[in-house]
Formats: sequence, C-alpha cells, structure tokens
Amino acid sequence: MTRTTTNNRPSHAVYVVEGEGENAFWTRIGAAWAHEDGDGFNLQLSCLPLTGRLVIRKPRPKADGEPAQ
Repeated sequence: MTRTTTNNRPSHAVYVVEGEGENAFWTRIGAAWAHEDGDGFNLQLSCLPLTGRLVIRKPRPKADGEPAQ
C-alpha cells in the first residue's frame, strides 16, 4: 500500500483541457496528492471527461479577488 503525504491539502489540481493554445478551455475537475516517495499520485475526480486531455498541475498562488486554483 502506498501512503500519501500527511497534508490534507492536495499538492496538484486536475484539469480537463479542450482545444489548443490561446483557445484552450481549462476546467478543474479534481485534485491530486503526491505519494510520500514522489513516485505517484492519488487522484480524486468529480467527473470523467469524454473529450479533451487531463492535465495535472501544481496550484497557482491566488491573486486578490480570485478563487484558489
């Protein structure tokens, strides 16, 4: 069994991305927690996309007035 980090906050956000370049539309659909050994992730998704690609990114610092990423 692989353990995740003890931090409850996810280390990454999961997005489905449709389109390319400046026309790409990013929708956040979940979160990821890095394993303690750094060799994998646990994912929690709120939906499964039928199109597009999944992208896992570290969250960006939130700017004043913006929701957290």
